[in-house]
Amino acid sequence: MSENPCLSLAIARLSTAGAENFAIWVLKAPYPGGYALHHSTWSETMTQTWLAWQEMFSLRGLPHVPLIHHATQSARTLPPDSDVGATGQTTSYSSRLMQRLGIDLWSWLFDGPIQQALAESRGIAMGQNKPLRMRLEIRDPDFIPLPWEIMQPMAGKQAISLSQQLLFSRTTSDVDSLKALTRSNQSLNILLVLGQDAKSSTRPAAGLQLEQEAAALVNILKACGQPISTSEKFASPVPCHVETLLQPTPAELISALETGVYNILFYAGHGEPAPDGGLLFLRPDATINGTELAQVLVRTQVTLAVFNACWGAQPDQVGTQTTPRSSLAEVLIHHGVPAVLAMRDSIADQEALSFIQTLAQALATRMPIDQAVAVARQQLLTLYKFNQPAWTLPVLYMHPEFEGELIKPIEEGITELPSMQPSWVGAPAPVASLRSLESTDKVWRIRGGLMRVGRRQENDLVIQEQWVSQQHAEIICRDAFTAQEATPTYFLRDFSRYGTLILRPDNGNVAKPVSKNNGYHDHQAVGWQKIHHQEVPLQSGIQIKFGSTHGQTLEFVIESSDHSG
Repeated sequence: MSENPCLSLAIARLSTAGAENFAIWVLKAPYPGGYALHHSTWSETMTQTWLAWQEMFSLRGLPHVPLIHHATQSARTLPPDSDVGATGQTTSYSSRLMQRLGIDLWSWLFDGPIQQALAESRGIAMGQNKPLRMRLEIRDPDFIPLPWEIMQPMAGKQAISLSQQLLFSRTTSDVDSLKALTRSNQSLNILLVLGQDAKSSTRPAAGLQLEQEAAALVNILKACGQPISTSEKFASPVPCHVETLLQPTPAELISALETGVYNILFYAGHGEPAPDGGLLFLRPDATINGTELAQVLVRTQVTLAVFNACWGAQPDQVGTQTTPRSSLAEVLIHHGVPAVLAMRDSIADQEALSFIQTLAQALATRMPIDQAVAVARQQLLTLYKFNQPAWTLPVLYMHPEFEGELIKPIEEGITELPSMQPSWVGAPAPVASLRSLESTDKVWRIRGGLMRVGRRQENDLVIQEQWVSQQHAEIICRDAFTAQEATPTYFLRDFSRYGTLILRPDNGNVAKPVSKNNGYHDHQAVGWQKIHHQEVPLQSGIQIKFGSTHGQTLEFVIESSDHSG
């Protein structure tokens, strides 16, 4: 899967400038010079709206609100002019409140140069016909409980976490490096863990009831084989395998993870905030904390951890102080788990089942995790409406090095070299290759009519140069039909950030080395043509540079099979 453009932002409090002052800056942008910094003040009006939102939608009561210390925590109402929506129709108070906070959060975050960075990033993504990944790192723990997922630019526009063109997730840069996966995932392999129910915290759940709940969840997960997208890329669902653990001990959970091969952990049960990543109540006499769980998830290469447990995305509080990096989701990401989905607040059983079913369906059709979460969130909004909190409850954290891929998508537009064609059956098939002009012994054969080029190790030709994209380009073979016959013809397709340079042998220009020390490394740029997100035919003798004029020069060669050597 080619890398999607990504815009990452960070928020931190400027404590020396006063509690209301914050810095917002760009951590990563999909274009050179995308760094931007903006200072913003959190107003008391926004705190009032946030308090009103909690009084309306929080299922666990009104927590401590340290955003603006002098704000009074009395009942809040919206101004009278909020009674009419953008279409002129009267809207409910709850809808207006949901919308007001969403617009306020968007306006506060995307202001000044940050707004410009978003606009330019979205333009680049649209030019590449790809969604833009938008990641938010919240470095002030007091800001984590805010429902950033409801941000929307204006009335009538989609909330950021519902969009499939702006894939929203939270992140943190305080992380261990992402471990390289040593296995390829071609199915959903789920470990379903049912822990202690919050409603029965003083006694074990009845065995029959727990078994019935587990069976219902297994049926929901295994029923995810039907495609929910018309896109060919996501139309072929993969198998889903589910193993269940009912109220295991920590040792039993760890043993199951270590002896099985799972890419998803689903946990349903009671959970509470705590300084070391919260506590999961596996059974009345046994808990496991986030730090302990993180070790085994990373060791066993679980890609996605999903928690239907209260407050899994909320930090711990001691008195009036919020503990940094203490939520279950943050702790797991910190230790190197690629993706974690947890709940901001309590979620009803039926809401959770609806969300999990749609999420599993989307993942089975090879969607990236952040896009699958957006689809499942849309389902919650459809079933339980915009002015209800269900769709706002799931919070997705993604490791900053993770591209969201759980199951490899079916590549679009690839045409393999046909094994038979009536017009040239029995004729020697052409043999194509790339060879280095700097080292005559480096030759890469194009096998099966397809060669993938890029920095990722799974490419057929891996080029570790800084200007080469993760999946930079493909060379593919198709049939070019004439009136008499079908002739195999090769094409180059560019997907990259910086493009691919080609030099045709018939353009009258010859690439000459600048110095004998550099060999062919620093060619004169005369005659080179830049290909960017295009497809062009290749002829034997074309020279290619991937990403930069300073890159190594490769020659594309077609020869008959009897000279293949």
